[in-house]
Amino acid sequence: EWDRWLLMGLIGTAVGILGFLIHQIIDSLIKLKWDLVENYLQVSKRSNLYLSTGQDGNIHMTWLCALGFGLAMVVLSSGSALLICPAGSPCGLPEIIGYLNGTSIRHLFNIKTFLGTFVSCVLAVASGLFCGPEGPMIHLGALLGCGLSQLQSDTLGIHLPIFTRFRNSADKRGFITAGAGAGIASVFRAPIGGLLFTLEEVSSFWDIRLAWQTFFCCLMATFTMDLLSSSLCGFVYRGHFGFFEAEKRILFWNLLDMNILAFIPTILLGMLGGLLGALFVSLNIKINKLRMRFFNSIPKLSLRKTSKLQMRTTTYYIFTLLMFCISPHLLLCVAAAALLIENGKQGIAYLFKRGTHEEFGYASLCTALAFYFILSCWTAGSAVASGLVIPMLYTGALYGRIIGLILVSIFGVQTNEYGAWIDPGLFAAIGAASFFSGVSRLTISLTVIMVSILS
Repeated sequence: EWDRWLLMGLIGTAVGILGFLIHQIIDSLIKLKWDLVENYLQVSKRSNLYLSTGQDGNIHMTWLCALGFGLAMVVLSSGSALLICPAGSPCGLPEIIGYLNGTSIRHLFNIKTFLGTFVSCVLAVASGLFCGPEGPMIHLGALLGCGLSQLQSDTLGIHLPIFTRFRNSADKRGFITAGAGAGIASVFRAPIGGLLFTLEEVSSFWDIRLAWQTFFCCLMATFTMDLLSSSLCGFVYRGHFGFFEAEKRILFWNLLDMNILAFIPTILLGMLGGLLGALFVSLNIKINKLRMRFFNSIPKLSLRKTSKLQMRTTTYYIFTLLMFCISPHLLLCVAAAALLIENGKQGIAYLFKRGTHEEFGYASLCTALAFYFILSCWTAGSAVASGLVIPMLYTGALYGRIIGLILVSIFGVQTNEYGAWIDPGLFAAIGAASFFSGVSRLTISLTVIMVSILS
């Protein structure tokens, strides 16, 4: 069995490297986009361009600049999904689940599907659409599990004469399962969460041996991701190879003394997460039925629809920022800007931050919640390779923080041990878990993933 364990380790390492590349490219593209916007605003200031309100900069040209950059990425992303890898659109996770439970899908593990999904995912997330890389990472992990275990490709004409004993349906599905688990583990740095996710959501055929091998694969993916991230940031070497900075990974440092009264808003958040999750799924099903009826049959119309979605998203970014900006020409904004201008992952970290009772107001939170809920529901299922985990966590964190802010408004900022549980950051984390569970119907693996995110 040494060769099976070796392959599991190789698959996990490959998935970790791939996850690192995806996150680095996304962060680099996001930084490039907003650097270009900021540079344009600074040029506008030097050219003495003014808004009608008397503020520096030109918000309309800023909108066009951000929109053009985002539209270019969306068109390329949608084109990659529609024209190169239709099997990978929108995220590939349902297809992976179907395959592992006995359904055969053509071109699902094709090299073209891998490349198209990779490109589409990176560009879709970096463009500013309300989506994340989690679903495509599961698909890409499964693709690596299939490719590295079979070591053959009809498209490339490659048939290596090694590990031939694994070229059967049962072993192939086992490696695909491990690759899918490694994909989710690399995203959240949660090897146990990746194992439980595949057990709870992905595959129906398990044994103890496969469980241990999948866990080893997830562990290697997480370790590789952390190791590379420890020394490289934006593909720039920082000189700290192998040094894991806890401050960047642990959001909840101190243990919190709980009060039985905290269970009242927690139960409320659970019910709210179930109701909003059901509403989200219902709306998304109706939107996708409409989309399939009128758009998906013609690739050009799908591209046009996704482009319109990007226009709405960019308009929301720019003009909502304008409403809350202190200095629009530098995009130095208060709470709403902190939530919107960063990518979803960074915004979630802001919402989860404890000890920031009054950092985000009702106006910014409610505005972000309304638009994020609607646009993420509209984005899910569009013609780009994208995931839903980041939007689910973000949406839940927004209404969870609103509940926490209501408690702060009623009881005030509590500094004593008895009232320390009244913290909007804490309820943001609970709200994120509730909405995630309400949409995905996950319980055990979700709990482990949330613990991995927070500690």
